[in-house]
Amino acid sequence: MRHDGSAAWLACERDRGGGPSPGGVRVSGDVAHLPQRARHAVRERWQRLRALSIVVLQTSLAAAASWAVATRVVGNPEPVFALISAVITLGVSTGQRFRRAVELVLGVSLGIAVGDALIYFIGTGGWQIAVAVALAMGAAIVAGGSGAVVGQAAASAVLISTLTPPTEGIYFSRVIDALVGGGIALVVMAVLLPVNPLTVVSRVAKPALGVLIDGLAGAAHGLRAHDAGPAHDALVLLSEGEEKLDEFHEILPEGQEVATVAPLRWRARNALRQYLESAEYIDRSIRNARVLARRTVTLLRDGEPAPAELGESVGALAEATRVILRDLGRGVAPEEAAGLLRRAARDATTAYRQGLGFSGNVVVAQIRAIATDLLGTTGLTHEEADREVRRAGGVLFER
Repeated sequence: MRHDGSAAWLACERDRGGGPSPGGVRVSGDVAHLPQRARHAVRERWQRLRALSIVVLQTSLAAAASWAVATRVVGNPEPVFALISAVITLGVSTGQRFRRAVELVLGVSLGIAVGDALIYFIGTGGWQIAVAVALAMGAAIVAGGSGAVVGQAAASAVLISTLTPPTEGIYFSRVIDALVGGGIALVVMAVLLPVNPLTVVSRVAKPALGVLIDGLAGAAHGLRAHDAGPAHDALVLLSEGEEKLDEFHEILPEGQEVATVAPLRWRARNALRQYLESAEYIDRSIRNARVLARRTVTLLRDGEPAPAELGESVGALAEATRVILRDLGRGVAPEEAAGLLRRAARDATTAYRQGLGFSGNVVVAQIRAIATDLLGTTGLTHEEADREVRRAGGVLFER
């Protein structure tokens, strides 16, 4: 398990009152680590820019194309709402499903239409704006729009009511502009410049699987060193990993949708299917790993037997998870992990036969359960994976 050395140093310095500078003057730990934090912040911002660069390109292209189509094809010399619709559609729907982007286009257009019609008939002013916003939101709700759609309908009505209220008639051209801009944004998103769904899913899967890798590695380190500290840290890490799992599950359907509607990304469908099929096994493995880490802590604190093979077995699970993360990111089945998982089952059986206490037996049971689940990511069914584990480690806990 990775440990944050700077955090440990800071904790120590809080007890000692700060650390000495080269000149012999004590300085605050926070001040001493400002350069490191600044570098970390810059690195995070750069990674975020790289991750969202495709959205920047999509939005820029959609804005330019919307202006060109609205001016040259539709004939509107000032197609402001075409650009607004394109930018809102791509900006607000970032990380959401394609269907939601379509809803946003309709929400913007609906708000413009309601605002145009209502303000033309009842004029402008405070109460008129309130009525326009209420009706736009109500229409979006009745149409079944999501929260984002309702909000965009309201914002568009406000824009129409205050920025350029109609004075000589209902500006149907502005609704057309909004549909043109939104439609072009959808084309850019799905056809011309679609995001790589495999990259998006891999970026979210990495921390989710990283929790499992670090948790298993920490438990293995505790067993090898006969130290409950690393095992306890692993338990805390695994217990706090639920949020990363939720993000992983949320992004999978969105990645699949991109691979379905974007012809340029059709090749990613098989790889995404592997991610989708592996998600349930990864989820179960993390839950079982929490139990494993908890019983490992108890085993070490109670002084139960901890043969070397037990730590090696858990370490093999961690290494197998690393292979799974690597291969899923490449879009290939993690077949190499199967050998490591069989080894984990064999080592666990060896440890069991040397004699374990109650917690040790539970750890062995969890090792076999995790090995079975992770074998499912290699393309085996649960029954096939269970047979592989039994073949490698034998039958234990017989009645």
